Amino acid sequence: MFLEKLGGNRPMQILAGLKELSFFPLAELEVGKHLYWQIGNFHLHGQVLLTSWFVIALLVIASFAASRNIQKVPTGIQNLMEYALEFLRDLVKNQIGEKEYRPWVPFVGTLFLFIFVSNWSGALLPWKLIALPEGELAAPTNDINTTVALALLTSIAYFYAGFKKRGLSYFAKYVEPTPILLPINILEDFTKPLSLSFRLFGNILADELVVAVLVLLVPLFIPIPVMALGLFTSAIQALVFATLAAAYIAESMEGHGH
Repeated sequence: MFLEKLGGNRPMQILAGLKELSFFPLAELEVGKHLYWQIGNFHLHGQVLLTSWFVIALLVIASFAASRNIQKVPTGIQNLMEYALEFLRDLVKNQIGEKEYRPWVPFVGTLFLFIFVSNWSGALLPWKLIALPEGELAAPTNDINTTVALALLTSIAYFYAGFKKRGLSYFAKYVEPTPILLPINILEDFTKPLSLSFRLFGNILADELVVAVLVLLVPLFIPIPVMALGLFTSAIQALVFATLAAAYIAESMEGHGH
């Protein structure tokens, strides 16, 4: 009644318009087009799914080729994979420690290899030559959904590690060294996956955008050193992600990081 006295049906029309705006798909604003597959009520990101399984297939084939005919004196792909395993084992050992590092080598190693191959696939493979109905193929880590998924897996891993090692006393870390820090300690657990996911996503996306712009503007010589720098940066990002994942796992098992 009050609204009608103010202006007849006009206020009611405004409320109806606001109700419609509340359902406006603001969150669907995207850069470029994307290929989606609908399975029931789920929408799958086709580009990420295709490139992710391509990377997984490469890793599976390399692992099978390296272990198919193991030699005492490794050569070729066996030598490369054994070097990668030794490197990852040392990385996890340095972060977690001699006594407890072994169970975490497969997890941290898988993270590193998937991110490393994904990053390099975006820099080395001519994905744009493969035409899709919508969008274009790119590195899986070029999509925020992939990096967030990897960061959430890391969060689950370090929660599991801490709870398995310390039991219910694991939650005491949130009130150490004083209960006043409880909100900050809780917030820290939310900022870890955010920083992991956005750091990886931002660096890979920025690298691909810079290379694409330089190829468009100066297509001959300048993009080559930038692409080489991008390969180095991609490897560093994989190393940083795996190192931080191992450090978070070690921190959760030790307490409040001291």
